[in-house]
Amino acid sequence: MRESFISCALYQYFLTTNQTKNNMKLSLISFLAATGYATAASSNPFAPKVSANNADSAYTAKLVRGAKVMRSLEGQQQADGEIDLTNYSIKFEKCQFVKEFAGEEGGEGGEGGNFLNLKRFVIFRLCPNNSCGSCNYDFGEYLIDLETYLQATTEYVEQKQEAMCETCNECYQQAYNQNNGDGNNDGNNDNYYKCQNIDTSSCYEECQNIENMEENGYLDASEFIECGQLENQNNNGNGVQYYAGAMCASQGSRIKIGVFTDEQCSVLAENMDIDSMLYGDNGAMKLSYHKIKSVFPESECVASCVAEQENDGNQDNNNQYQAAQTAEICQNLYEAAGKCESIHGFSAMKSYNNNGNYQAYNNQVRNEEAVCNYMSNVASGIYDMSGEISISGGRSITGGGAATTGGQKFALTFFILGSIGLAGYAAMLHQQLTKGAKSTLAQQGGAMA
Repeated sequence: MRESFISCALYQYFLTTNQTKNNMKLSLISFLAATGYATAASSNPFAPKVSANNADSAYTAKLVRGAKVMRSLEGQQQADGEIDLTNYSIKFEKCQFVKEFAGEEGGEGGEGGNFLNLKRFVIFRLCPNNSCGSCNYDFGEYLIDLETYLQATTEYVEQKQEAMCETCNECYQQAYNQNNGDGNNDGNNDNYYKCQNIDTSSCYEECQNIENMEENGYLDASEFIECGQLENQNNNGNGVQYYAGAMCASQGSRIKIGVFTDEQCSVLAENMDIDSMLYGDNGAMKLSYHKIKSVFPESECVASCVAEQENDGNQDNNNQYQAAQTAEICQNLYEAAGKCESIHGFSAMKSYNNNGNYQAYNNQVRNEEAVCNYMSNVASGIYDMSGEISISGGRSITGGGAATTGGQKFALTFFILGSIGLAGYAAMLHQQLTKGAKSTLAQQGGAMA
């Protein structure tokens, strides 16, 4: 019954949003189809319930698997149908792996014959500007795949670093010229004002470290976001091919690059450190997390959703006022993510509705319950870092089968021993009743004689 309801909801969602913008149409249906929001009971009474894809959601997932996120047209105004996110900032919440039944048609299981597929998620929020430390009302909560989140955020960080280093180098050169008597100190040059608050000694060293990273024996960790085969690895002669990809760490509060034994990066290579497996032209290499560490700051915003305006140096006060535009990083993440907004009082969606986008708003609210429930399960801590369901700290789901926790083993042992005890007690009662019946018959026979 639940599978039928979810399938009907997906079908109705597809129909109702076919008349709205494509970017609003794809996000929720692809999210629900990809995560397979349906459950199936296990035949093992000691195994917990696990999430499973039904045939309808698996088929829908195939339909939207190749869908691409629709980027905003350059120069498009907020009033043309885009939701206005300029009052918000991105806040990282949690990274989580989730293992679910593959649910492939034909019953062949998932990739590599494994009946469990590993899904990688990031939960993030859009918080009111300057409130990422609290963010307890008027926010939206979102679920997106790890790779998409990292690609969008590290690209943003890279652009910020490039702009910072460009300014730093200009200011460093200006300071050098001034110290050698060649600088213009009258405040009329373009760099004078923007360099007043720049600490060239610290930023120049940072930028030089980034520029000369490989020469110093480091590789950019963001190059390993997508699962891929490790080249030039030191396999210690064991003949095993290893793969590298992004993974969750520190109970989901951090993201790092891990080593895996399969090409889907779903089987973690235990006790393997990627820094011991990287080799370049100059010998052993290590990973630099100068980009990735910026996408999961604690109690801080990752990025503001206000797009930076191009500054051509013209300070003419007669220029027309330009309305703020939503930054590309926020628009792309918003369009690609599953959304849970109404229960958090997200005012941007209400404004979107008030601007005449009734159908998209009502459709979003209608389908939010399923998204919010799934997101709540992902964030609740019922999954361990490998994506398996964890009960009382023990594992309960493993690579395609079911295992029991310590408590379940105790219960099983108790029931077995109890059954044996009851069987023995029943045998004793049967024996006593049989002896008593024989004795009564013997006495009755003697009396009759």
